[in-house]
Amino acid sequence: MTEREQKAIVLFSGGQDSTLCLAWALRQFDTVETVGFDYGQRHRVELDCRPRLREQLAALGRLGPDHLIDLSVLGALSDTALTREVEIRLGAAGLPNTFVPGRNLLFFIMAAALAARRGASVLVGGMCETDYSGYPDCRDDTLKALQVAINLGMNTHLRIETPLMWLTKAESWAMAEDLGGVELVELIVEETHSCYLGERGKRHDWGYGCGTCPACMLRAQGYAEYRQVR
Repeated sequence: MTEREQKAIVLFSGGQDSTLCLAWALRQFDTVETVGFDYGQRHRVELDCRPRLREQLAALGRLGPDHLIDLSVLGALSDTALTREVEIRLGAAGLPNTFVPGRNLLFFIMAAALAARRGASVLVGGMCETDYSGYPDCRDDTLKALQVAINLGMNTHLRIETPLMWLTKAESWAMAEDLGGVELVELIVEETHSCYLGERGKRHDWGYGCGTCPACMLRAQGYAEYRQVR
């Protein structure tokens, strides 16, 4: 099959990066479906953003069904700042306590199982090594190894695509403009959610959030750098 004849499944959280990946996939593939995961995340409000974003992005391509998977067991196993009401800080192992062990690995395994049923050949995720919080499951090497393991274990030929892997946050904002103009940038600002604390009450130039958690700071800095050159 040519790339335009393939079906892709996008790991779609309702955040900035996964929304940009969905827009990218709709330009790349003939049919795109989305999958989200409810793992008891502290910022569960991101899941509420997903339907509005899907509705707005449907015009970019052929958008198929959405799938929401209950992974509450992951939240029950995890003791992190994304699954507990605790202060965000650096952990003893040098990793931020917003790191949820096994999260992205499990997401892709679940998406691969879904792809086997839905006839999809590509999985798309918004992981990034350039601007990231030190999460080892966002690394390119991790996801390449996972792709091999999935295909060996399932006897498939799935491909994992990470279009943001080597982009800074400023470059990802610029990518949004290139894909969908200022309308897509404004949609990401207004409707996506990245704040780790789940704060949607305060509106900034770059979107909603507490403004002080690592996710908000990264998003704000990237937006400011993007606006300087666009």
